[in-house]
Amino acid sequence: MLNVFLARWQFGITTVYHFLFVPLTIGLIILIAVMESMYVASGNDVYKRMTKFWGKLFLINFAVGVVTGIMQEFQFGMNWSSYSRFVGDVFGPPLAIEALAAFFLESTFVAVWLFGWDKLSPKVHVLAAWLVAFGVSLSAVWILAANAFMQEPVGYVLQHGRAEMNNFWALISNYQLWVEFPHVWFGALSTGAFFVTGVSAWYLVRKRDLEVFTRSFQIGVMFALVASVLTVVLGHEQAQHLMVAQPMKMAASEALWNTSAYHAPWSIFAVIDEARQVNPVDIKIPYVLSILAYNHPYGSVPGIHQIQALYQSRYGPGNYIPLVWVIYWSFRVMVLAGTLMILLALYGVILTLKNRISRHTTYLKWMVFAIALPYIGHTTGWIMTEMGRQPWVVMGLLKTNLGVSPTVTSAMVWTTLLGFSLIYLVMGLVDVYMFVHFIRKGPDLGEDPSEMDAKLTPALS
Repeated sequence: MLNVFLARWQFGITTVYHFLFVPLTIGLIILIAVMESMYVASGNDVYKRMTKFWGKLFLINFAVGVVTGIMQEFQFGMNWSSYSRFVGDVFGPPLAIEALAAFFLESTFVAVWLFGWDKLSPKVHVLAAWLVAFGVSLSAVWILAANAFMQEPVGYVLQHGRAEMNNFWALISNYQLWVEFPHVWFGALSTGAFFVTGVSAWYLVRKRDLEVFTRSFQIGVMFALVASVLTVVLGHEQAQHLMVAQPMKMAASEALWNTSAYHAPWSIFAVIDEARQVNPVDIKIPYVLSILAYNHPYGSVPGIHQIQALYQSRYGPGNYIPLVWVIYWSFRVMVLAGTLMILLALYGVILTLKNRISRHTTYLKWMVFAIALPYIGHTTGWIMTEMGRQPWVVMGLLKTNLGVSPTVTSAMVWTTLLGFSLIYLVMGLVDVYMFVHFIRKGPDLGEDPSEMDAKLTPALS
């Protein structure tokens, strides 16, 4: 069990760390492509300066994100070989397609975009930016296809003690995938938008490069509002699907120990006693949980005890209850982050439309710190998604404690856990240093983004 504990911590740390870079990569390249399209359409060099400036930061994030992603792959063979043997025939193809098709596509056109400023026509160059945006989004589809199978396994047959794919179409048309991907994608877009808005706010407070960063702020805050609203709306749809696919996760997110019939209340704040499986303090709003689950106020929401009994009859004796307090508070922190994002973006849009943004220095300072909000939302959302599925690594098929490598010792896992953490710490410091360096330097029309290659490669090496 110590091996399971350590292996889970290692995978959790590396996954959460890697996902700090993924949403910014997806969201930022879309905004860059929009800015360059505006440059091509208008011929205004301000948009060109914007594109090159944000392009530098994108390249830093992209490079570090690629390196952190490589380490993810090693763990399937290192610490989770039993899992890999059991579901490799299903889990492997989406990852292979992501690497051989989507990642190669985005990497190729990143190089075309990076080195093609003076070699390609403006229309071909902006097409390269859009193809990078398409490639990173396509990568997300295939990664989430693999994750969706873990959440809701489809398209497989159990043979020879393993899960083998028998329907590729079922895998890529998995309903879990198509409620999960839009939520993650718009969350990534909101990450890029808040990053652009926050960095632009930093410049506006200091009255530097006002023309570039006023327009950057305007574009960023518009995308931030739309993306944040759609992230919440699509997250609501995903939560409703949990009622069918993973009702235990839904019950745990509300610390709902017993079924609430017909007019389930939504818990605002609870003190959770997991040992006695009760909530000594639980402040609720009547009807709201039923509305969230079914879009009407009279739906019954099953409780943890009832689902536990159902799972025991279906899967055999065992504890099928996740850490309720983690799921409960992860969900609420995620919702709080999303709500603040919508409110801040809405206020920014109102100020922008009234042409008053430069007068509200306090708001601009808050927007610098608001860069963290999407990251908080992503992290807590993934904690809820992955820990809420426990004790399963593949829902209903393979328990987490049966997925670890049988011959790996605790000392080995400790070594890689500490080693990966140290490497990630160093890479994080390099990433922050590079970001701060280029943000402070500001946009420079005379500098080609391809110069980033000579500066970034030695740092990452």
